[in-house]
Amino acid sequence: MSIAIRRARPDEAGLVHSFVRELAEYEKLLHEVEATEAMIAAALFSDNPRLFCEIAEWSGAPAGFAVWFFNFSTFSGRSGIYLEDLFVRPALRGKGIGKALLAHLARHCVDNGWSRLQWSVLDWNAPSIAFYKSLGAVMMDEWTVARINGAALARLAKDAR
Repeated sequence: MSIAIRRARPDEAGLVHSFVRELAEYEKLLHEVEATEAMIAAALFSDNPRLFCEIAEWSGAPAGFAVWFFNFSTFSGRSGIYLEDLFVRPALRGKGIGKALLAHLARHCVDNGWSRLQWSVLDWNAPSIAFYKSLGAVMMDEWTVARINGAALARLAKDAR
């Protein structure tokens, strides 16, 4: 059995979308998924993509994915990767697939001189938190994620002049 990591191909928007839905189901957030296969395809495979996806294969079959985009640290003056989604199918966990995906992204950062690999994890997801810590990740407990969306986003946008 072997692990391979590769960039998602344009004919795999459906696969990426299915991974998004599987992750959302695991996180008990399936009701929040609005993205369609077409939206995923447009984001990943346009002429100037802003989103990227790595597919992990276990013995040639899709096993998981990592969806990411560039961020920028004004403190370091360099770009980095923000990992939006990391998911390995439950039946294939414990085989090093998640670590391989993270190592692949870390290699991108190091090879390109980028300053960081960053992501968020749900505070109830103890297995993932323990896994990330085992890799050397530091939980940024002093930071709180802030988000404006939906009606609040529309209200705030109305105030723009």
